[in-house]
Amino acid sequence: MTLSELDKFFRDFLKPEEYLSDPSKNGIQISNSSPESKQIKKIGFAVDACVESAKKAAESGCDLLFVHHGLFWGDCKTITGSFYSRISEFIKNDLALYAMHIPLDANIPYGNNFALAQRIGLQNIERFGLWRGMSIGLKGKLSSPCSAQELSQKVLNPDEKPLAILPFGKALIETVGIISGGAAEDVEDAILEGLDAYITGEPSHEKFHVAKEGKINMICGGHYQTETTGINLVRQKVEKELKIPCEFIDIPTML
Repeated sequence: MTLSELDKFFRDFLKPEEYLSDPSKNGIQISNSSPESKQIKKIGFAVDACVESAKKAAESGCDLLFVHHGLFWGDCKTITGSFYSRISEFIKNDLALYAMHIPLDANIPYGNNFALAQRIGLQNIERFGLWRGMSIGLKGKLSSPCSAQELSQKVLNPDEKPLAILPFGKALIETVGIISGGAAEDVEDAILEGLDAYITGEPSHEKFHVAKEGKINMICGGHYQTETTGINLVRQKVEKELKIPCEFIDIPTML
C-alpha cells in the first residue's frame, strides 16, 4: 500500500475528524517522496516521534513510522535546533511520519483507554472525562473487586512498575475511571462521579491532596507505560488485515 492509501485506512477507523479540538496534527505529518506511488513495505510503531525512534525505524527498514505523540502541535514551528534534527532524520531516510493523538486515546476498540480497561477486566464500560470538549476516557465496574496494589499490577505489564499508587479510597475497589497519559487533573471528575479508583499516567503534586481529601485510590502507571497499548493494537490490526510487516520500537521515557 502507498502512504496515501494507508492514510485512508487509518482514518477510517481512528476517525480524527471527530477530535478537531486536538492540538496534534493528526494524520500524515511528514510525507515521503512519492505518497501516491511508493509502496510501504514495513511500518514502525512507537509512542513518541524523536531522533531515536526515527533512526531505529530507518535502520530496521521501515518506510513509515506511526506514533501517538507526533512532532507538530498547534501552529507550525520553525525548523531549527533539536527540531531540525528530528525532521531531518525523517527526510534524509525518506521515512514518512504518521501521528494519532486523542483519536488513539479515545478509540474503541483500538485505543489506549479501552486496552487498559480490557487489561483490568472492566465491565459495563461507559465514556468518562472531557478534554477540550472531547470525551476520551472510560469508566466501569471490575469483574472482581481488588486492592489498589492489585489493580496497579493488572493495568501494567509484569515487568513494569507504576510511578505512584495513592491508596486513599476503599480497600476493595469496584468502580474505576481511566484516562491514559497526562490526565491527573481528571481525578476530580472521578471523585465527583463517586468512583473507587482512578487510573492515569503521570502523577501530579497538586492533585495529591485532592485525591486524599476526596478519598479515592489513584494509580499513576506512567505516561509512556499507559500509552504503549493503543499503538500495539493498531500494529496488530495492520499485521492481520494488511499483511504488512511491522515492528514496535520501544523507547521508554521512565515518565
